Amino acid sequence: MTDDTTTRSGLKLVALLELTKGVLVLAAGFGLLTLLHHDAVRAAEDLVDLFHLNPASRTPRIFIAAAATLTDARLWMLAAAALGYSLVRMVEATGLWLSKAWAEWFGALAGGIYIPFEIYELAMKVTWLRVGVLAVNAVIVGYLARELWRTKRARRNRQV
Repeated sequence: MTDDTTTRSGLKLVALLELTKGVLVLAAGFGLLTLLHHDAVRAAEDLVDLFHLNPASRTPRIFIAAAATLTDARLWMLAAAALGYSLVRMVEATGLWLSKAWAEWFGALAGGIYIPFEIYELAMKVTWLRVGVLAVNAVIVGYLARELWRTKRARRNRQV
């Protein structure tokens, strides 16, 4: 495989990951809209039961308490935020799929913003999920930064 083919394959893999994130958040946003005019607390309790979680333990308790604060206006706001996030991820995915430099910059910057927060969360409590999220994000940011650097170097070498 040539370097260009490897680069395009890597960018397409990152694009698929970003598209997946966008689709999942969009689905969650639509899921929130199904709670309009319904008892959100009951729905949260049903989810906790569905996953066989102890409703008295910390995370399910927080989840149920958060459901108690949901109003129709908040549901609409959260769904709109999910739509906005999804659109950004899908635009980024499209740009990466088409090997656009702006999408590489955007992906590296957007992913890099999360790294300090992920490190903080990991410092608070080490879990495999937190380690995995940080590792995947660091690999993606590093890969995109490397591709930007290689593109810049190649452009500079063509000018010489």
